[in-house]
Amino acid sequence: SSVVTSPLTVTTSGTTPTESFTTTSGTTSSSFTNVTATTITTSEIVSPGSTSTSGTTPTSSAVTISGSQSWWLCNCTMAVCLENNTVQLVPIICEPPPKPTCSNGLAPVQVLDDDMCCWHWECDCYCTGWGDPHYMTFDGHYYSYQGNCTYVLVEEINKTVDNFGVYIDNYHCEARDPVSCPRTLIVRHETQEVRIATVKPNTLQVEVTVNKQAVALPYKKFGVSIYESGVNRVVEIPELKMNVTYNGLSFSIRMPYSLFGNNTQGQCGTCNNNTADDCRLPNGNIAENCETMADHWQVVDPSKPQCSPGLIPTRSPSTTTGLPCKESSICNLLLGSVFQKCHGVINPDRYYAACVFDSCALPNLDLECSSLQIYAATCADQNVCIDWRSHTNGVCSYECPKHKEYRACGPIKETTCKSSQQNETALKQVEGCFCPSGTMLYDAGVDVCVNTCGCVGLDMIPREFGERFTADCQDCVCLEGGSGIICEPHKCPNQNKKSCDGKGFYEVNEVNSEDSCCPIVTCKCNTSLCTTEPPKCTLGFEVYSHIPSDQCCPVYQCVPKRVCVHQNAEFLPNSSVFVDKCHNCFCTNEVNVSTQLNVISCEHIPCNTYCEPGYEQQSVKGECCGKCVQTKCVIHTSHSSKLILNPGEFINDPYDNCTIYSCTSLHNQLISSTSEITCPAFNEDSCKPGTVTFLPNGCCKTCVPLDSPTPCSVREREDFIVYKNCRSLERVVMTECEGTCGTFSLYSVEANSLEHSCSCCKEAKTSMKEVELKCPSGNSITHKYVYVESCSCQDTEC
Repeated sequence: SSVVTSPLTVTTSGTTPTESFTTTSGTTSSSFTNVTATTITTSEIVSPGSTSTSGTTPTSSAVTISGSQSWWLCNCTMAVCLENNTVQLVPIICEPPPKPTCSNGLAPVQVLDDDMCCWHWECDCYCTGWGDPHYMTFDGHYYSYQGNCTYVLVEEINKTVDNFGVYIDNYHCEARDPVSCPRTLIVRHETQEVRIATVKPNTLQVEVTVNKQAVALPYKKFGVSIYESGVNRVVEIPELKMNVTYNGLSFSIRMPYSLFGNNTQGQCGTCNNNTADDCRLPNGNIAENCETMADHWQVVDPSKPQCSPGLIPTRSPSTTTGLPCKESSICNLLLGSVFQKCHGVINPDRYYAACVFDSCALPNLDLECSSLQIYAATCADQNVCIDWRSHTNGVCSYECPKHKEYRACGPIKETTCKSSQQNETALKQVEGCFCPSGTMLYDAGVDVCVNTCGCVGLDMIPREFGERFTADCQDCVCLEGGSGIICEPHKCPNQNKKSCDGKGFYEVNEVNSEDSCCPIVTCKCNTSLCTTEPPKCTLGFEVYSHIPSDQCCPVYQCVPKRVCVHQNAEFLPNSSVFVDKCHNCFCTNEVNVSTQLNVISCEHIPCNTYCEPGYEQQSVKGECCGKCVQTKCVIHTSHSSKLILNPGEFINDPYDNCTIYSCTSLHNQLISSTSEITCPAFNEDSCKPGTVTFLPNGCCKTCVPLDSPTPCSVREREDFIVYKNCRSLERVVMTECEGTCGTFSLYSVEANSLEHSCSCCKEAKTSMKEVELKCPSGNSITHKYVYVESCSCQDTEC
């Protein structure tokens, strides 16, 4: 028997992108041409159903290629049966396919071909949303949309999975502005509906329900797995190789191209590595923009009766903030050095635009943090970790529980005592709260960090193997294996019972500080069981009660309060007591021995004769003292000064001659008024120097007018340009400055010298012009000259 070994060339290459459809999958083709056979003599014939000398077990089925029967062996080798009991072994040789570019900016992934030998490239379907909100479709198209209904993010165009889809519930997150934020992410798969809803608006606090029932994480049932991964809640459908994350501020959807390529629709677009058809409507047409498309993907939501599926919007949603604003400095971090190492992997421009929009539209919600968070998460998905929150001055800080610490780069799934190995996504990282270094999470569903793996009960306290303890009045021990903690009822020692006699006493079980599971029987006092009524005391006295050490019920007596009593009222010591208008009385600390009440001391009230400016002291009938009566106007000026005017008097404001105050008495009432002098228009530039004076009112200015000179201006003229080498001339329009500017020399009293002001008419703006000179020889020469655009008066030293 003989075995012939020939190499089989398999070419795997990426398909060239086109406008209508771009694929990332490789095309595998087999070629048996140019095969040089080598004959090897063996003791057995390798044929279908037999075992080779190398121990290879062929597949049970065989295929026929060019009239010959063939079958697959292990290690990517094909066996072909030739004539005369000769088997040709054809090893598969894989050529690396060219690496395509994914339109969503992510790196392509390697996917094995059906023969499990060679591989090809594919671009995962990756859609994200964040902020108020902003979307990045599967193919990387960015748009913003502010609808407040429930919408389809992704569904299949041709249904292959039962009851499958991802949906988003948006709401208006700011009452004064019609912008929206995500509130609930909904994932449906066959019989299950997963809802991840925000507990508080615009926070990372969320809760998870399955079929409207709250569930504890991690959750796994009927092909759906839900767990926490850093700040995110993750919904995985392993059968579909699908991963959905949500944290209250942003979401992401990752789906394999091999299962969903060219078969998705909704606000996340069509996954085919081509942005041209991302704005697909439910009827298959392509909208002019995705903002218009997004409104057509409404679904029925009983909590939002104003939303109607299929409703055609009357206007396109606005994605601008209206008035210009200064964006938050937080947004600049996206373009700076903090995210520098990710710029070459993921372009930050769209995330920066979303951040600026959020900081302008919702400046009080710090919603711009979501743009940085989703950009950092997308970078981490591409194995570029950014520690960015520490650069936001606390605006985007994230608080962890006391037993955990924040890390910008942690494992997607923490290693626990129950799982010794990481999963296949261990290389990727995510931000969140993790157990401190040197400790380990006990279990995915038990949020306790332990130094060594042992047991954790309902009290959430870690125990060592072999440790004995009491919990919930059970004597327990932590054992390795089985259920871990084994308990039996706690036993209490016998106690001597006490008899509780006397009024007001009753028997009660009291907590034992040494053993909380074994209460102590004691006697307690309840004064509500006492029958003795307290006495009624006279004014100035109060009931005093005390309980003797061996009794429960109180003993009462009336004791003085140490107060004064006057006209059926009590007064505390050092407080005022009104006796009459002309006396000032107060309660003293002196006690009257006979009455046991405090003594009231009085003195005649002294009269205050001082009155504020503008007021005079006048006597009042029936009063001990006179009172201040206003006799003049009191005017408060704008310079915080105070003027006192008699009725009929006028006065100028001491700081402003244009303001006049007056005082008038009308029907025994003083009325103050303010008058403003309005001056005619005055231009000091039209005055002769040194002639500016005030009018007699001291407010308005006047002067001797200046004869109007010719002002400084541009004058045009025609002139000829002669170029020496050409000895030819050209007639052009040229400009120059002409006119006068005001100058003067006048005596200054303050400086005791002459003051000079010099100004000349000079060019203010010029430009270069060109003219073409024609020479007698027939040649042309271009000549440049200065052209005066405008003139102005410019100061110069005299």
